Amino acid sequence: MTDLTALSYTSEHEWISLDGDIATVGITDFAAEKLGDVVFVDLPSADAAVASGDVCGEIESTKSVGELYAPLDGTVVEVNDAVVNDPSLVNADPFGGGWLVKIRIDGGLPDGLLDRAAYEELTA
Repeated sequence: MTDLTALSYTSEHEWISLDGDIATVGITDFAAEKLGDVVFVDLPSADAAVASGDVCGEIESTKSVGELYAPLDGTVVEVNDAVVNDPSLVNADPFGGGWLVKIRIDGGLPDGLLDRAAYEELTA
């Protein structure tokens, strides 16, 4: 199981796991629960440049359509094709197999990211 305290979080309900200059990004269990059953995921292509705060994808559920925001500046180096092919992974394993993209960071993590305690306070 992923150590949720080792992750960084955004106020847009995304999580970030950093390994060197590669950030793995997904949506939180809170976001997945609020969305309901995810039925479609549209992700940026590998090699796409992304900028912090910009919309870079879409997550559609039986309840609504949500936008995926880039949590940092960088270049997408990998897309989770398993989630594209089976969007239910976002609900079933949001912190594991339901990750969305891996981004090579340009310039480090942005200011304003939350730790787990601050994220839990935000969603309480």
